[in-house]
Amino acid sequence: MTEAGVPADIKKLSFEQALEELETIVRKLEQGEIDLDQSIAAYERGALLKSHCEAKLREAQAKVDRITQAADGSLGTEPTDLT
Repeated sequence: MTEAGVPADIKKLSFEQALEELETIVRKLEQGEIDLDQSIAAYERGALLKSHCEAKLREAQAKVDRITQAADGSLGTEPTDLT
Protein backbone atom coordinates (compact mmCIF):
# COMPACT_ATOMS: atom_id res chain seq x y z
CA MET A 1 0.00 0.00 0.00
CA THR A 2 1.40 3.39 -0.96
CA GLU A 3 0.79 6.73 0.61
CA ALA A 4 -1.13 8.04 -2.40
CA GLY A 5 -3.62 10.64 -1.26
CA VAL A 6 -1.82 11.30 2.03
CA PRO A 7 -1.34 15.07 2.46
CA ALA A 8 2.18 16.47 2.50
CA ASP A 9 1.85 17.66 6.11
CA ILE A 10 1.27 14.06 7.21
CA LYS A 11 3.98 12.60 4.95
CA LYS A 12 6.61 14.79 6.62
CA LEU A 13 5.75 13.46 10.09
CA SER A 14 7.94 10.87 11.73
CA PHE A 15 6.28 7.63 12.82
CA GLU A 16 6.28 8.82 16.43
CA GLN A 17 4.75 12.20 15.58
CA ALA A 18 2.01 10.61 13.46
CA LEU A 19 1.24 8.02 16.13
CA GLU A 20 1.02 10.70 18.83
CA GLU A 21 -1.42 12.74 16.73
CA LEU A 22 -3.45 9.62 15.98
CA GLU A 23 -3.64 8.80 19.70
CA THR A 24 -4.84 12.35 20.42
CA ILE A 25 -7.57 12.03 17.80
CA VAL A 26 -8.71 8.68 19.18
CA ARG A 27 -8.80 10.07 22.72
CA LYS A 28 -10.91 13.07 21.62
CA LEU A 29 -13.30 10.84 19.69
CA GLU A 30 -13.66 8.43 22.60
CA GLN A 31 -14.32 11.24 25.06
CA GLY A 32 -16.82 12.99 22.79
CA GLU A 33 -14.89 16.26 23.00
CA ILE A 34 -15.77 17.34 19.46
CA ASP A 35 -18.99 17.78 17.48
CA LEU A 36 -20.13 15.57 14.61
CA ASP A 37 -18.53 17.53 11.76
CA GLN A 38 -15.24 17.74 13.63
CA SER A 39 -15.51 14.04 14.45
CA ILE A 40 -15.85 13.15 10.78
CA ALA A 41 -12.85 15.32 9.84
CA ALA A 42 -10.83 13.86 12.73
CA TYR A 43 -11.73 10.31 11.69
CA GLU A 44 -10.63 11.01 8.10
CA ARG A 45 -7.33 12.50 9.28
CA GLY A 46 -6.87 9.56 11.63
CA ALA A 47 -7.28 7.14 8.73
CA LEU A 48 -4.57 9.03 6.81
CA LEU A 49 -2.28 9.03 9.85
CA LYS A 50 -2.83 5.28 10.24
CA SER A 51 -1.91 4.74 6.59
CA HIS A 52 1.23 6.82 7.05
CA CYS A 53 2.25 4.87 10.16
CA GLU A 54 1.73 1.57 8.35
CA ALA A 55 3.90 2.78 5.46
CA LYS A 56 6.66 3.84 7.87
CA LEU A 57 6.55 0.41 9.54
CA ARG A 58 6.80 -1.34 6.16
CA GLU A 59 9.82 0.82 5.29
CA ALA A 60 11.49 -0.12 8.58
CA GLN A 61 10.69 -3.81 8.11
CA ALA A 62 12.25 -3.75 4.64
CA LYS A 63 15.48 -2.48 6.19
CA VAL A 64 15.68 -5.19 8.83
CA ASP A 65 17.48 -8.32 7.71
CA ARG A 66 18.34 -11.37 9.69
CA ILE A 67 21.86 -12.75 9.36
CA THR A 68 21.87 -16.48 8.70
CA GLN A 69 24.60 -19.08 8.65
CA ALA A 70 24.42 -21.94 6.18
CA ALA A 71 25.57 -25.49 6.97
CA ASP A 72 28.85 -24.80 5.15
CA GLY A 73 29.52 -21.82 7.44
CA SER A 74 28.79 -19.13 4.87
CA LEU A 75 26.82 -16.09 6.00
CA GLY A 76 23.83 -14.55 4.29
CA THR A 77 20.79 -12.47 5.03
CA GLU A 78 17.09 -13.02 4.73
CA PRO A 79 14.15 -10.73 5.34
CA THR A 80 12.80 -10.76 8.86
CA ASP A 81 9.11 -11.51 9.20
CA LEU A 82 7.88 -9.07 11.83
CA THR A 83 4.22 -9.99 11.48
